[in-house]
Amino acid sequence: MKHSKNVCIQKKTFSGFFSISILFFVFTITAIESYSQCKPKGSIKDPPTIPCPGIRVSRPFPMRDVYVREADVMWSKRVWRVLDLREKLNLPIYYPEEPSVCLMSLFDVLKCALLTGNLQAYSNPIFDDEFTMPMTKLEVQNLLVSWDSTNQVEDVNNPGQFITVPLKKEINSVNIRQYWIKEDWYFDKQRSVMESKIIGICPLAEKVSESGEMIGVKPLFWIYFPDARPYLAKAAVFNRHNDAERMSYDELFVKRMFSSYVYKESNVYNRSIIDYKKGLDVLLESEAIKEEIFVYESDLWHY
Repeated sequence: MKHSKNVCIQKKTFSGFFSISILFFVFTITAIESYSQCKPKGSIKDPPTIPCPGIRVSRPFPMRDVYVREADVMWSKRVWRVLDLREKLNLPIYYPEEPSVCLMSLFDVLKCALLTGNLQAYSNPIFDDEFTMPMTKLEVQNLLVSWDSTNQVEDVNNPGQFITVPLKKEINSVNIRQYWIKEDWYFDKQRSVMESKIIGICPLAEKVSESGEMIGVKPLFWIYFPDARPYLAKAAVFNRHNDAERMSYDELFVKRMFSSYVYKESNVYNRSIIDYKKGLDVLLESEAIKEEIFVYESDLWHY
């Protein structure tokens, strides 16, 4: 009798435990479904995600530099670079010209983040690169899309007569051939390493004459690069070395897998190289600045 009573108690205990497990499982599934229904999809607070089966990056690529104390920076140099998308190494940043399912150009990623996310742009890029003049989304949209009200076309109903038809002018990724990059090079005496940190990036739109010739570039706006990193980490860039391994724009910039040249360094006159050098001397001065950074690090060591 005692044995059968214990068996009954065990059966009731197991039955009660099984019922509680079923209820907990149902409650968990219901809570997950309710949360997924209540969570806003495509919220402007979330970085825009580029749908691609192969991309696995969802957070910024870990920077090589750790927390650096100001007292540990024994030397630093601020430089400004030009990233020309017509160079072979920079072609993955320019293409594709039209966004695809898996890939987007760098400008399309930044444009999407500016118009749909919380990424901030800063105006007056020629005279102010300190991120002091924020732009609204409407100002960015008006800058990228404009209407020419002086466009004259012939009236199809009245041949020989011309009427005014507004012409839409939009800046797309095909119009962006260069970028300005603002960065700091510094030597950390605590770890005895020389590192670089990108501070800002500015797209340059090409200026085209009436005959279709390129006559120059126009800076659009500055973007604080650390704020753009979560959005760049969501977008895949073409990896010319391995199709099976996806790479994000954030990883591309952190690993410095791009080609550029220096057009300005920090100086007392706040002038660019082109202001005091002409012709081939501009390129030689740019190489001299890069050589100065390299030589400073190498001179710290004795072999």
